[in-house]
Amino acid sequence: MNNPSLPPPPQASGIPPGPQTPGIRPPPGMLSPAQPGDPVHDLPHDLLEAGWRRFWSRREGRPYFFNKVSNESRWEIPGQDAFTDSDPLGIDASPAPMPSRSLSIDTAMPSTSNGVGMKRRSSEDPNLMSPAKKISFSYSPYWNFDIPTNVMIWERKPCYLPPPHPEIELLRTQLMSKLRIQYKDLCRNREKIEPPRESFNRWLLERKVIDKGHDPVLPCLCTPEVSPSMYREIMHDIPMKVVKCKYFNETKRQLSKYAQAAKELMDSRSASAESRKLVKWQVEDVIQWLQRTENASYADYDSRLVHLKKQCQPHIMEVAKSSVEGICLKMYNTAVDHVKKIHERHWEILAEMKIYPSTTGPPPPRRNIPCYPIQMVIPAPRMSGIEHHIEGDVVSLRFKSEHLIKVNTSHFHKLEQLYRCNCRDDPKFENFLPRVWCLLRRYHTYFGLSADEGSGLQGALPVPVFECLHRVFNVTFECFASPLNCYFKQYCSAFVDTDGYFGSRGPLLDFSPTSGSFEANPPFGEELMEAMVDHFESLLSESNDPLSFIVFVPDWRDPPTEALMRLESSRFKRKQATVVAYEHEYRQGFQHIVNKADTNIRASHGTVIIFLQNEAGFNKWGPTRERLNELLLAYNPQIKDATAPSSAT
Repeated sequence: MNNPSLPPPPQASGIPPGPQTPGIRPPPGMLSPAQPGDPVHDLPHDLLEAGWRRFWSRREGRPYFFNKVSNESRWEIPGQDAFTDSDPLGIDASPAPMPSRSLSIDTAMPSTSNGVGMKRRSSEDPNLMSPAKKISFSYSPYWNFDIPTNVMIWERKPCYLPPPHPEIELLRTQLMSKLRIQYKDLCRNREKIEPPRESFNRWLLERKVIDKGHDPVLPCLCTPEVSPSMYREIMHDIPMKVVKCKYFNETKRQLSKYAQAAKELMDSRSASAESRKLVKWQVEDVIQWLQRTENASYADYDSRLVHLKKQCQPHIMEVAKSSVEGICLKMYNTAVDHVKKIHERHWEILAEMKIYPSTTGPPPPRRNIPCYPIQMVIPAPRMSGIEHHIEGDVVSLRFKSEHLIKVNTSHFHKLEQLYRCNCRDDPKFENFLPRVWCLLRRYHTYFGLSADEGSGLQGALPVPVFECLHRVFNVTFECFASPLNCYFKQYCSAFVDTDGYFGSRGPLLDFSPTSGSFEANPPFGEELMEAMVDHFESLLSESNDPLSFIVFVPDWRDPPTEALMRLESSRFKRKQATVVAYEHEYRQGFQHIVNKADTNIRASHGTVIIFLQNEAGFNKWGPTRERLNELLLAYNPQIKDATAPSSAT
């Protein structure tokens, strides 16, 4: 019997299958895959580059050749017509056609001896991918998958993460929910405040910038363990959250509450006598001012509040430091424990199906090649148990008859198209529904528990802006997207394991293009945006080929963010423009579940557009006045003069 982890040999022509002939051994240089060593090195370099590998068939007692790109197998060594340098990775390959909707995707498949449930197919199977075929996509006004990429990258390592599984995503959801609840309890019990809105999600973003662990969502190997993002946001709301009030009576009440909260905090903590004295003096001064002042204006109350917070905050931070650091450490250590549980359970499930971890291979050769989707090394088991039901404009996916997730039909069909275009290990869509369920479960878990929580992390540019970016600047790639909100079929996303089957090129910080035109609309996490600037400047300084990044960031000026200041002072900045608040829209992060009428939301902040380009990129896609004016008009087509609501420098 062949090694179950190896590709199947072709059907022998004229040789009946049977046991291996006794006494036959692989000749020198033709190692059996069961023996130590690598059997691929006896092939010419061109064949290896084209994806051909040599294996030994124990059943037939002779070698066979398998192409990992086209899934073709043959007995004779491939000739010169079996490879080409024009598309060595099968980037233009066309996946198999969609299965008929009348067939149940959960139909049981015959299992192989290894328990994985993967059915062997002949190399002549017409359902396998053919590099000669091209895919035609159904039309949608919200994305365009007919646009080819102009991106070139350095060849990279494949992904060694275990494939997603519904059982594991359900476990991750349960543990993440517990972690969010723990965060709320820590903030309420220790600091008497509500957790800052979206601070948990920004903690995840900040941690994954530096995390070296093996979980795609939760941090487990970070230095430092205390998160600067979480520490900063909690400390900002101690002793109470200060908001911008609309009326002067609200400002007056907020000033009084802040003074009382600051005094109570200093009295309840082990503060130094000097700090307690200074805060007490500031609080008493404010209370006396409130008692003797009757006709103060809104500006008077507001300036008093700003002054009080400025005077008290250093002393408050000193006494609250150890407590807030304790919250951050508790969250990190709990996340590490959760990752351990997830990791152990994941490999238990895979081991039951005879799937085991794979050792990391050697680094790939340094070749500049067209961009291609992430390649998964660990084989995926046959998954089932997902029920799906279509009712009107909603597709319902249910795992184990109880865990329900919904998505609108247009985005469900979008995922079908992305899967057809990018998935290489499932030509008959046997794992399509489980992988869609895992993807939706992952993003719903990541967004959070509260209404509208996390939607801002997945906001996308409006469709007219994407159309203009492609038409005018030849943009074909999104640096921050997901299978749910992408416009192009080429994009980077947060989760390589769930999103890779739908075309993701992995996280941006692990992606190294050498040329191409890109759009970058990052989630609004300060550490992530700063890491993005570092990454872009490094790529631009290393490449002599045309490279362009059009960056969209919020116009935060009070105070300005570090990322925005560095973008504006970058030596690669070619042009900058600002679209003012409430004069433009974004497509919200829940576009895959909300009604179409609620898809676009008005931006409450200005948006800064910055062009980072090397010399070759500027010569090819430079932001001329006409091009920039057309882009600004795409944000608000009703405005005839694009310079009216915006400014450009």
